Amino acid sequence: MSSLIRKTPGKLTSGLVLKSSYWNCFRSRSIHAPASAPQKGAATGLYGFDHLKSPQGFRRFVDEAIERSGELVTFISSMPSSAEVIRAMDEISNSVCSVFDSAELCRQTHPDREFVEEANNAAMRMNEYFHFLNTNHTLYSAVKKAEHEAHLLTREAHMAAHYLRVDFERAGIHLSADKLDRVNQLNIEISQLCQEFKENILIDPGYVDIFPPLRMPNNLHHLAKPIYRSSESFGSRSSKKENGFRLMTDSDSLSSILQFASDDEVRKMAYVKGNSSPRANLGVLDKLIATRHSLAQILGYRSFAEFAVTPNLASSPAVVMSFLQELSKVVRSRADEEFNQIREFKLKKCINKFEDLEPWDEAYYTSMMKSTAYNLDSSVIASYFPLSQCIEGLKTLVKSLFGASFYNIPLAPGESWHPDVLKLSLQHPEEGELGFLYLDLYSRKGKYPGCAHFAIRGGRKVSETEYQLPVVALVCNFSSSNDRSNVRLNHSELETLFHEFGHALHSLLSRTEYQHFSGTRVVLDLAETPSNLFEYYASDYRVLKTFAKHYSTGEILPEKLVKSMKGAKMMFAATELQRQILYALIDQTLFGEKLTSERDTVSVVADLKRQYTSWKHVDGTHWQSQFCHLLTYGAGYYTYLYAKCFAATIWEKLCKEDPLSRETGNALRTKFLQHGGSKEAVDLLTDLVGDGIIRYSEGGVIPDITSLCKEMGLTKNL
Repeated sequence: MSSLIRKTPGKLTSGLVLKSSYWNCFRSRSIHAPASAPQKGAATGLYGFDHLKSPQGFRRFVDEAIERSGELVTFISSMPSSAEVIRAMDEISNSVCSVFDSAELCRQTHPDREFVEEANNAAMRMNEYFHFLNTNHTLYSAVKKAEHEAHLLTREAHMAAHYLRVDFERAGIHLSADKLDRVNQLNIEISQLCQEFKENILIDPGYVDIFPPLRMPNNLHHLAKPIYRSSESFGSRSSKKENGFRLMTDSDSLSSILQFASDDEVRKMAYVKGNSSPRANLGVLDKLIATRHSLAQILGYRSFAEFAVTPNLASSPAVVMSFLQELSKVVRSRADEEFNQIREFKLKKCINKFEDLEPWDEAYYTSMMKSTAYNLDSSVIASYFPLSQCIEGLKTLVKSLFGASFYNIPLAPGESWHPDVLKLSLQHPEEGELGFLYLDLYSRKGKYPGCAHFAIRGGRKVSETEYQLPVVALVCNFSSSNDRSNVRLNHSELETLFHEFGHALHSLLSRTEYQHFSGTRVVLDLAETPSNLFEYYASDYRVLKTFAKHYSTGEILPEKLVKSMKGAKMMFAATELQRQILYALIDQTLFGEKLTSERDTVSVVADLKRQYTSWKHVDGTHWQSQFCHLLTYGAGYYTYLYAKCFAATIWEKLCKEDPLSRETGNALRTKFLQHGGSKEAVDLLTDLVGDGIIRYSEGGVIPDITSLCKEMGLTKNL
């Protein structure tokens, strides 16, 4: 894609190329701003944009964004004041992102294929226009002049000028025309490779056939398709039809199989197939790595990892690797203890005492160990978390922390993309409306498969008396039924809901002068901090008791059950943390120094797994061929661990004592959330909790890991 629009992290996006850039929208703004609340009965278009009353409306939406941006480019070329330059640049961003972000949400969630196709076309047209903007020397010169005239700008305007200039240069504005054309071509290739990678996962998720059907537990039958095969009896020419099941091995199905299938061979078959599909993505990934490496080198970086990490807190791959290796050393002994506990448990349960612990055993035996230790039943836990009550719990939380209230408001005709969609308005008694939130929470065919926060419009100051309110969508895939009132969440799903809600609040509560800095538009290794922080609220009994009630009896969730849930979660916390460290190490290594033919992705993954964990690598598997974070978080997966550490410190120092207090909420809002990316990340963190949240290392910034280690009982390893 481009350079000048900054990407919003927090979801798997389309992988449309350069990160940390100004036109790199992924969820924001608007040209004709969507109406805050369309008049009752008045028809509008998708998300409140009048252009989007029909799929073809995306064409005019793009045309108008380009027309308006062209007018602003002409205005900037007339050499207005520096303040006017920055304001006009932000309006360009506002115009083009309104189209791109709407198209991104539409292509991921809309059930109408015609809308999806038009959204895809709109995104491609905007992508082409981004290249024009990124290589416009008139804009670059105006931005450089504005940055030099800092005394004429507000602090936020000068910060915007600085990041604009840096992003222009990261996009290659300084290169010759031939090299710029090559950069554009490489970006197009990267976009196409990312799309191919995702399509291969959908086309070839893998499957295993299980005979006889008795090998399948009843609680997996809903995942299976009945199949038949003919078999001949010994000594007979006749054949008989044998029943069986076909199980898909996509990530969600595989997770359930590995947890619930008692048959070792079934788990093994599913694990191997699920982690070796789609094979075609090995070649796609090789090409993606090589293409990103070429792009980085043309732009003056030694590797794509260096290109990706340089603008972040970490500042260099060396700092990232030192952080990951330090965390790995701290967690290793505890993770090894957990590994041995699982192995010993398996030996007690198995008839064959010589069987070793295999990767396909982990989920099955850890689940059994948790149930044994804490007598937990997932269906009992879910009975206290009807989705409707969980949403009310989020409303209560916002009211308690920030004094603001979410209200359900009607959708105008044409505004929604599915009957399940709800719209909420966030309102404050003194400040009025703060923003709008769409909820699209149930799974359906063809919908984006995960959970994500999409910004549709970012907040920005339009004039001294007018503020453009943020509009966002929270998209999940909770299991649906004909009766939506019966949908209940397990605790992991509740944590996911709170996680994404943290992103949404970051967008809705920010009050930045420029949409460039609105909400989650922060450096990548800070972006996941609010979402990780809100996961703590999903496990705190003081919060849960405000809304978690049994769906039929109304009984409040027992505190003893919450303690058991937290205890079970901590049983193998070191193993899970070690897994996340491994993912980040793989990500950094693949996009680091260029791989040789002797060091392909399969050998890299196998070697790192053996080096940093006690678990085996299974020959023939290549888990990385379905790891979509390599597309959108290329060389950035470590940021989840940064955020985990930052959130642990914020929870301990600010929230833990009284998580629901208005004092806690005011601190979170006024010192962190409302600033979006308009303050430097280090200042945001230290202003919020003081010293002890960051450390400086080799010219970069790394999180202090003390609070996380204390939480996990690892302080003796520091």
